[in-house]
Amino acid sequence: MTDILGLGATAVDHLIYVPTYPPPNVKSYVLRSERQCGGLTATALVAASRLGARCAYAGMLGRDDASQFVAEALRREGIDLSHLVTRDDAGPIRSTIIVGTDRGTRNIFPEHPAKCGAHPTLPPEHVIRDTRVLFVDHVGVEGMIRAARIAREAGIPIVSDVERDLPGCRELLALVDHVVMSWEFAQTLTGAGSPEEAARRLWAPGRALVAVTCGEDGCFFSEDGQTVRYQPAFRVEVADTTGCGDVFHGAYCAALAKGMPAADRIRFASAAAALKATRAGGQAGAPTLEQTLQFLHAHA
Repeated sequence: MTDILGLGATAVDHLIYVPTYPPPNVKSYVLRSERQCGGLTATALVAASRLGARCAYAGMLGRDDASQFVAEALRREGIDLSHLVTRDDAGPIRSTIIVGTDRGTRNIFPEHPAKCGAHPTLPPEHVIRDTRVLFVDHVGVEGMIRAARIAREAGIPIVSDVERDLPGCRELLALVDHVVMSWEFAQTLTGAGSPEEAARRLWAPGRALVAVTCGEDGCFFSEDGQTVRYQPAFRVEVADTTGCGDVFHGAYCAALAKGMPAADRIRFASAAAALKATRAGGQAGAPTLEQTLQFLHAHA
């Protein structure tokens, strides 16, 4: 049985490292550049796989070089691609990411293909029912809603990483029982004045947990829509924040599939994201289970 099934965004990230992110109309010399696999779902699955979860990807890719690059990267991480949907008009998102090495921050410039993420009618229902956790994002919303409905009917937990208020996204979120959302988007979506209030406003009947992540300011989460708990961020020397949120989501899914309690899931995910921040790249910086457990033990 698959622990985590993902259907959403994959990407090819071209990372450009500069001394500091430049203002307009200046020349900034590149320290180095590299190409990596990225994307909300792809990075979450890689993070979860490194943390010991059995993961599968069943979204869309094409036959172009970028699609092959993503598929090979996922296979190397042990992610099952037996239900991958291949289409000529599909492919990964192509992102240029400029990393300012002085502060470890990044700016992302994505370019979307014609088709990406979840297919409207695939994978077959039995594939969705044969997983412990369904992970959804906002790429391929029609297919995400279909998959979430099937999972909800089967009693399978659904974890979301929705970053944009696109048509259909609110319908998708209504089906999600584990909403894990950045404070930036939660504020935009709810109009709340604080992460605690956003967690309460995001609550709805059928939810199991709402978490609002605030980067270096920690995470606020609730299991009942009333009481909001706080997990402070682990203090680390930041090298690159690319993919920290995706790693948090993947680690949360892995912890959920293992049956960990809510507070432990959030702490585990926070530790994995903190470790990722100490390393360059998105997927390349995702830690292993042993590294994460050692980090947690050191910060007990």
